[in-house]
Parts: sequence; structure tokens; C-alpha cells
Amino acid sequence: MAAGTGAPDSGRGGASWHPLPPEAWPEAWRPLLGRPALAELLGHPLAGAALTEMCRLLPPGVALHSLRTFLLADACARTLGTAYDRVGLLAAAAFHDTGLVGRTPLGPGGFPRRSAELLDRFLAGHQVGAGRRRTLTRAVREHMRPFPARDAGPEARLLHFGAWLDVTGRGGRQIPGERRLLNGLAPTPWFAVSFSARVAACGLRRVLPDSSATSR
Repeated sequence: MAAGTGAPDSGRGGASWHPLPPEAWPEAWRPLLGRPALAELLGHPLAGAALTEMCRLLPPGVALHSLRTFLLADACARTLGTAYDRVGLLAAAAFHDTGLVGRTPLGPGGFPRRSAELLDRFLAGHQVGAGRRRTLTRAVREHMRPFPARDAGPEARLLHFGAWLDVTGRGGRQIPGERRLLNGLAPTPWFAVSFSARVAACGLRRVLPDSSATSR
């Protein structure tokens, strides 16, 4: 599958979804939704449903981080010529921090595992196949590792790259200027500080997953 394509399993079943006009999305999202990598996916049922859930579940700043994460990941994939599941990665980006919100007690694996569980439930509801779900939920469970696992697939590597670049700036040399551009289009002042506070509140340091726990 070439970079910039959807996945063979389209995920068109499950809960119904109808394309929304651009003005239906939050105003702060629109500059990012206008970027070609996102604009091309807005008519896809699974992508649109994932964005709808992201809007419902996440605070505005975290939602913008999720959109920037996808766009940075896609820019990296295009630069390197990496083939990956675009619609699936957008869904993973939309859900990768959902475990940070809400009051559900977190067990082993912390908020990344909780985020992966929410993603898996969403994907199953849209009749996405088990293999594709495993790939995408693993990407979410592992995105807070310091570095991707050696056997991580392209979706896991790209989600990790985009999330870390947006928060910390790490990896910016691979796509010079892209982070600054996206932050200019959809700024979230002091996001790194507020994000770190959310992570600390979830006790992430004591529950970081390792590759053996996340590849099951």
C-alpha cells in the first residue's frame, strides 16, 4: 500500500456516519483540516467518525495536538516514501490521548492502554478487522515509549514520531519547518506544560508498557 492511500479494510460498516461540511467542525480545527493530508480524508466514513469522537472526547488543546500529530506523521511518511494506513493512522491519532481524560481508574499500561482500549472499541464498532485493529491499537499503546520498538510497524513508528515531535520538537530535522507551520495554523500556547501535567496526573511513570506487554 502506497503512502497516501487508505487501507484495504475500509471500515465502512458499523455505526452510520454522514460527511460533515467544513463549517460543522470546531473553528480552531479548520486551518488544519484544510491541509491536503486531512482534507483528502474528510469524506471517508471511518475518518469522519474518528474525528467526531475526538471532538466529543478531548479538550480543545489535546484535539489540536492529535490533528497536528497526524499531519506531522503524514509529512514524515511522504518525505521517506513510507507506505502506511492513512485512515487508520488518523483514527489512532484521534484516540491516542483519550485515556488522559475522564475519571475511569487506570490499571497496568496507564493512559496509553486505556486509549488503545477506546480505539479498539471504536474500530470494532465500525467493523474493522482484527488484524488492522491490532496494528493500530499497538501504535497507541506504545506511543509514549522513549523510542519505537524494533519490530514496530509503520503506523506505530509514525504515530510515535508525530506525537513526540509535536510536544517536544524531537525529530524536527526530518521535516524542517513543518512543526512551526502547524503550530502557527493551530496554536496551543503552553501545551507541553499542560500535557505534562495531565500525564503526571495519570501516574504514567510507573506504568509505561514494554514491547512484550504491547505486542500481545
